[in-house]
Amino acid sequence: MSTHRIETDYLVVGAGATAMAFIDTLLSETDAQIVVVDRQHRPGGHWNRAYPFVRLHQPSAFYGVGSRELSDWTKDTAGVNAGLYSLASGAEVLAYFDHVMQQRFLTSGRVLWLPMSDYSTAADGSHQVKSLTSGETQEIVVRKRLVDATHARTEVPSTHPPKYSVSSQVTCVPVNRLPEINRPYAAYSVVGSGKTGMDACIWLLENGTPPSRIRWIMPRDAWLLDRANFQPGADDFDTFVNSVIGQFEVMASIHSIDDLLPELERRGLLARIDTTVEPRTYRCAVVSQGELAQLRRIEGIVRMGRLRSIEQTQVVLDQGNLPADPDTLYVDCSAGGLQPPPNVPVFDGKRINLLMVRTCQPVFSAALIAFVESHVQDSSQQNALCQVVPSPEHPIDWLRMWAVNLANGARWAQNPKLSAWLGQCRLNFIAPIMRGVHKSDTAKFERLNVMGAKGREAAARLPVLMAQITQ
Repeated sequence: MSTHRIETDYLVVGAGATAMAFIDTLLSETDAQIVVVDRQHRPGGHWNRAYPFVRLHQPSAFYGVGSRELSDWTKDTAGVNAGLYSLASGAEVLAYFDHVMQQRFLTSGRVLWLPMSDYSTAADGSHQVKSLTSGETQEIVVRKRLVDATHARTEVPSTHPPKYSVSSQVTCVPVNRLPEINRPYAAYSVVGSGKTGMDACIWLLENGTPPSRIRWIMPRDAWLLDRANFQPGADDFDTFVNSVIGQFEVMASIHSIDDLLPELERRGLLARIDTTVEPRTYRCAVVSQGELAQLRRIEGIVRMGRLRSIEQTQVVLDQGNLPADPDTLYVDCSAGGLQPPPNVPVFDGKRINLLMVRTCQPVFSAALIAFVESHVQDSSQQNALCQVVPSPEHPIDWLRMWAVNLANGARWAQNPKLSAWLGQCRLNFIAPIMRGVHKSDTAKFERLNVMGAKGREAAARLPVLMAQITQ
């Protein structure tokens, strides 16, 4: 096959949400030339493979790229999200990223988009991109840096088969195929305790499935975040800011990490489906009170460890076997949405790794990394501003993430140019929550000052709490 040679400043591998946010900021802050390559036929990463009824779990105002709004700034008036700002559907997210690519990136004349292409490194270290349709190979000469936007490794059930065995006599489908049901089943079993499993359960309930016919196989209960605490705009300013202040106050006041999660729950800052069951995981999942009410209708929750196999008349779990109706539809939701990040820095020689630098906010993190790349020259200083926040898995990771979060925030505040950018960045929480806040509203600005002071108190207390974790 023929080989062509292309020169560029940045080669971005992956065209998911983080890549799009990075490129958007880079276009705004530099005059760089960019090549972006992805195996998908359109931008959007895992959204291309997500289930049909998927929606954002956070308000649309906090998502996307910095230069273009995703949210229409309307609140839902019905359903499980009633009273809260709307959540973009998967189809809306894909259309949004396609518009960003077509109307922002390509019209700039500085972005070359190579979809349906596979990236590899040749034996001599050169960058190779091969078309999955023509087989043509192109060598990409990178003047500045390779940008690796593939570290999220988001798993979705349609691309990752179950990790348990399934008898040939059993009907087990990925959650993507749930809307294809063309007959009623005697029973439905949802496998997976993450947000995808929650969405599948709620979809079944909203589409008329009696709760008594739903079995939810949940290896571990999770601590959850209440979406009402994370709403943008002036109307919800006080709730948002008070929730952040509340978290800081908990960190500053507790004497033992054993008190952390109960106190967060008492203040309404964390929630769980069943208050009698101690959650053993935390994955930044966000739910509304309406969703929680729906999930609590399901009484057939199985907490017997991981599913090992599904047979025609029984399921085999870590802690025993349970009988099962032969006419059961099993819905696989067991793919892991969040993967642990690699142990690499963000700025790694000639490579930039798009990793999270603020808790569970990948698109904001990518945009900030692009700004730092554009305005800070020294790699050690770049990495000091972009310490990697660990992905959550265990409940105590809530505290570990805040430790890095606060340290990063303190360093950002010391950089005048970065601090000014943060004040107007649409993806930074401060800009959406300040929307509609008038300059004369001194009470709201005073609450921001209180939030900053409480954050400093929490940061001062964190070393003591972190030491208890290591013990």
